[in-house]
Amino acid sequence: MSRTDGAGEQLAFIRETVRRAKPRTWRGAQLADDLPVARVLVDKGLLHLDQYFDYAVPATMAEEAQPGVRVRVRFGARIVAPGRREGGELHSGFIVERRADSDYAGPLAPLAQVLSPEQVLTPALLRLCRTVADRYAGSLADVLQLAIPPRHAGAESEPSPKLLPPPTRPEPGSWSRYPQGADYLAALAQGRSPRAVWTALPGPSWPEEIARAVAATLAGGRGALVVLPDGRAVARVDRVLSELLGEGRHAVLAADLGPKERYRRWLAVSRGAVRAAIGTRAAVFAPVRDLGLVVVWSDGDSSHSDPRSPHPHVREVALLRATEENAGVLLGGLSMTVEAAQLLRTGWARPLAAGRETVRAVAPRVRTVTDQDQARDAAAQAARLPWLAWEVAHEALKHGPVLIQVPRRGYVPRLTCGRCRTPARCRHCGGPLEAGSAGAPLDCGWCGQPEAEWHCAECGSFRLRAQVVGARRTAEELGKAFPRVPVRTSGRDAVLATVSGEPALVISTPGAEPVAEGAGYAAALLLDGWTLLNRPDLRAGEEALRMWTAAASLVRPAEQGGTVVVVAEATARPVQALVRWDPAGHAGLELDERAQLHFPPVSRMASVTGAPNAVADLLALVRLPEGTDVLGPIEVPGGRGEELERALLRVAPGQGAALASALKAAQIARVALRTSDPVKVRIDPLDIG
Repeated sequence: MSRTDGAGEQLAFIRETVRRAKPRTWRGAQLADDLPVARVLVDKGLLHLDQYFDYAVPATMAEEAQPGVRVRVRFGARIVAPGRREGGELHSGFIVERRADSDYAGPLAPLAQVLSPEQVLTPALLRLCRTVADRYAGSLADVLQLAIPPRHAGAESEPSPKLLPPPTRPEPGSWSRYPQGADYLAALAQGRSPRAVWTALPGPSWPEEIARAVAATLAGGRGALVVLPDGRAVARVDRVLSELLGEGRHAVLAADLGPKERYRRWLAVSRGAVRAAIGTRAAVFAPVRDLGLVVVWSDGDSSHSDPRSPHPHVREVALLRATEENAGVLLGGLSMTVEAAQLLRTGWARPLAAGRETVRAVAPRVRTVTDQDQARDAAAQAARLPWLAWEVAHEALKHGPVLIQVPRRGYVPRLTCGRCRTPARCRHCGGPLEAGSAGAPLDCGWCGQPEAEWHCAECGSFRLRAQVVGARRTAEELGKAFPRVPVRTSGRDAVLATVSGEPALVISTPGAEPVAEGAGYAAALLLDGWTLLNRPDLRAGEEALRMWTAAASLVRPAEQGGTVVVVAEATARPVQALVRWDPAGHAGLELDERAQLHFPPVSRMASVTGAPNAVADLLALVRLPEGTDVLGPIEVPGGRGEELERALLRVAPGQGAALASALKAAQIARVALRTSDPVKVRIDPLDIG
């Protein structure tokens, strides 16, 4: 008997054991007269328990125990005698259905408690979460934890505000800069469901344009949902929406609100009192009534990929939801992902972009400096800036602030041997050594252990050199180069939302660039472009262009003197796309390359990562769809000295569901075989080296 056949028998045995383990009730319990069986999803995010369980509905709970409410049930009880049972822990869950009978022949355990009569799990939300769980080879319980915020009794007891009448249809405003902009708003206001990939123009207008699309949808009598990558973007759209629509027409759903306030606002959306919701990642599941528009801004931002199992991506959830609920789509950004380009190429969505003359009128001038030019300029190395960048910054500081984007945070986050250029590694775990400040001892970036007596294991040298210079050291060096200019920093430790329009140097890591008040930045310097372009990742070029356009869009137009200097190889495709300000063209070329390589999004892919023996076990168990390509496994960095391997599984379009199902079954089989080493499965992973 092959191991695969044995795993199949074990899987069948596990499922039968789970079915028989459904807790039973003692005889004589008084049950509800009508629909006495409740089908419950128990909140246990285990793949082998990803199913519904039937419970009896006591007569005392018959009125409150409706589909969608939270309940408490006993799970895992063991019958020892009629009317007696042992064990069984209380678990939360959701009623998904009331039934007249059960397909289980034995007696059923009763519901222990109805936690709340609030029907938070609507049929539409349940269908969406089930679809997401199947697509990402995860459990429904895990997806529901992402979709429904924790209960707060105080918020449930408060009444939601009254639903306001639809607003008047907004004027196109800055949408008139796009040839199809006014027509897109008109379609939303008429209750239709247009689908567009929006390449936004550089400048500060995109929050207002999102707000006008939301207002047009509300004017058409339907609901709207906006998902943004971070709290600063949410705050900008929230402010414009409040100015355009007034208070009470939209709800902001963000984690920093606190549990009560966030749940109160979520309930207002669920009850239909508010028809528009905006927020970060989890807001994509917000139960907006009669959804007419889903907006996803900057879908290439890694914040849109949930780090929690089963790792759904906002863009994919939004597209699934729009298809299920017949809603319009606005997939927008200053750049464009290959996934968005694929939607255009297949005809699923239409392009929404401005003409070239309009782009040239609002975009800054982009100039390039190569790393070789900087290496030949000794003064530039000392000042951290090539001569052209120094000259542009010096002139721009006469008119306003200058933004300087540095790819890495910290002081010196990467060090190498000064003689042979071997990376400096920790003796304890092999992690990279870094310096926190000038003269500070070295620390490991993985385990945090100090390293006071480092020497190169290859050549024995005690000299170090900086391989990558971080934002803090950049700020220190530029403060010396421009001694009378204020220096501000924005990054992981403290992210600035805005800076004044007065002359200053603003050093920022990618994604943390503050908005300059007034006309915007007079110039921007994009340093160390090689760090972004040389990452061993399929998305390196796309991600570099996204980060550069986000920073460059904060700079004044070229007609007002706005200039961007990018320090990178001038012939690189992302650099040329930035110079021309043509993100759509870059995405199209990237998509052509993906098609030749048979990589996503023209194919579906899954990654399997874990200890070498665990990855081998799963690959031996999984029954892959016909034609599946197995790439690897190869060794990957594990952090803290772990030895990990990763295999990539690739299938043709249309077989993604079969691949996810096969991987889920293999994971369940590993539970049956009592394997201990975990394996991390990700469907359509972002990082493909």
